[in-house]
Amino acid sequence: MGALAGAALVAPRGPWWTVSAAVAGAVLVATVDYVARRRQRPGEIPALWSRIVASAAIAAPLGWLLGLVPGVGVVVAATVAGAVAGLLGLRPQKVLLGPAVGVATGLGLWALDPDTSAAAGATAAVVIFRIVSAAIFRDPQVSLLAERVTPAELPFVVPQVSTDRRVGTGYVRELAARCGGVYEPDAPDVGIVASLDDLAGPEFDPAAVDPRVREFYEHTTRFSLDIVPRWRLWVRPGYLLYRNLVARPLGQANVPMNQRETQRGVRSRIDTISDPDEAVIDIRGWIRSFADTDEPIYVGIYTTYRREGRGYVSVGFPLPHASFTATLLPMLRPDGGLILTSQSDSGQTGHYLTYVDPDSGELTTAAVPGFAERLEVYIGEGELRAEHAFAIFGLDFLMLHYRMHRKSS
Repeated sequence: MGALAGAALVAPRGPWWTVSAAVAGAVLVATVDYVARRRQRPGEIPALWSRIVASAAIAAPLGWLLGLVPGVGVVVAATVAGAVAGLLGLRPQKVLLGPAVGVATGLGLWALDPDTSAAAGATAAVVIFRIVSAAIFRDPQVSLLAERVTPAELPFVVPQVSTDRRVGTGYVRELAARCGGVYEPDAPDVGIVASLDDLAGPEFDPAAVDPRVREFYEHTTRFSLDIVPRWRLWVRPGYLLYRNLVARPLGQANVPMNQRETQRGVRSRIDTISDPDEAVIDIRGWIRSFADTDEPIYVGIYTTYRREGRGYVSVGFPLPHASFTATLLPMLRPDGGLILTSQSDSGQTGHYLTYVDPDSGELTTAAVPGFAERLEVYIGEGELRAEHAFAIFGLDFLMLHYRMHRKSS
């Protein structure tokens, strides 16, 4: 990375300068990386200054490539680099900050020297953006929670991963083949939890739950789903890009863009894996897909566990050699409905991105504190309904409205 960055920054000056700068860049980045790793403590990510140097090393050759496009100078390269850096920051405020810093940086460099290279503009924009964003946004977007620990040490993480590049609706079948359990597709009369009693705690009394809400959780496959998504306008362009480049090829987290898409119909089913000796369901995979093509919407592994007198629901969404887990605390609505929220003071709830070592099975997990969700299932106007709200850094970006109907016998 350092060698490429050094060469990119001085490329117009000739081969001697290019070779010299490549050597200097390699030495600089290697030294920074070595020092940062030596100072890095267990459970910490590399220091910010080392990450900024790495970002600059990536930006320089990308800026050089932009400069090869006719008409692209320092202002355009800096703007594009700032915009990309902002998008990678995920936080909506950073998405807006990125191009603003890029434009300001590009114009400033052009005013100093109109012949400033595109590589230099891109590098400067990324470095300035990283410094400014770190000064403004002090709370971490991602924090390293644990490194190379056993699954038992992180009970709120669902360590089920995909060994392929695609998850898809056949994931549970493939998982059963790997773990040697008894696989049952589209299991009849099964719920995403075995019993709401497993979730009892100070904030949640299962006996006070409306029987129809309890039935939905314990016998989910008795119901069909209608979904109406409500995306905030500001997130739609980014989600459209993510959906086409990531979600659809991956076969995971492919939420409908609008109500017109949901009119294709949503198929809801639960595939299970049971212990071959005890005939007890060990794994419940709730799969939602478009009814006409079986294109995946969500593939989630639902589990429950108890800690310090409280029950929790942990939902794992398999990824290639990784898993994204949402751990939610149950709470009771005054009308007998059920709330599942990722925001509580219990120390267990939240969202976690986990890499699973394919050889040892050890987990390296990062917490994603900026992400939040709240699911409410209740009876409204005589029918079973749900509202599933998602937010990022305090900004709501998606609300899913569900209506659940009992299937005809």
